[in-house]
Amino acid sequence: MFDPTPDEVGVFDIDELANHLLEQGLDTSPSRIHGCLSGLLAAGAPAQGEAGLALLGQAMEMNLHGELAGQIMQLYQVSAAALEDDEFDFHPLLPDDEVEIATRTAAVADWARGFLTGFAQVNQTQVPQDSSEVLRDFAAIAEAAVDEEDEEEEELENAFMEVVEYLRFASLNIYLDSRVESGDGDRPSLH
Repeated sequence: MFDPTPDEVGVFDIDELANHLLEQGLDTSPSRIHGCLSGLLAAGAPAQGEAGLALLGQAMEMNLHGELAGQIMQLYQVSAAALEDDEFDFHPLLPDDEVEIATRTAAVADWARGFLTGFAQVNQTQVPQDSSEVLRDFAAIAEAAVDEEDEEEEELENAFMEVVEYLRFASLNIYLDSRVESGDGDRPSLH
């Protein structure tokens, strides 16, 4: 769905989305927006783009318009399809690997904060134990930062990749758990 390897061209350009957000006077990152959209979907929000845009606006107290609103609706629909995909093609929207690790780590923390915001906007019920543990992990990830003095570059990169993969599959698990809980599906989780 998004640029998982450097050779492929992603569907959404994170820099373009960031520029549109700045043009509309919004001080948030595309990663946080995508995290929120993913959290909305994982909590059971409808997959229609208009619903996602409206719920995002409520959750993050923003009013998106113009080209950015269209891109966000498209991002929401693509994210919904990726969460539903049997190939597990869902990926958090994060900066490319060429961006310095501290910036990418901040984006991961933003994504996790956004996910929690979106999930809380829609979910009004007790979540299953597994999902509850994952949400606590997301809260810890939302506080992530890099202390480059204590770590080697390779260790930082490996830890970063592990966290991103965890976010990816944990999001899929929460999404699948919410579908089973609501009676929308009966697929097993990815534990």
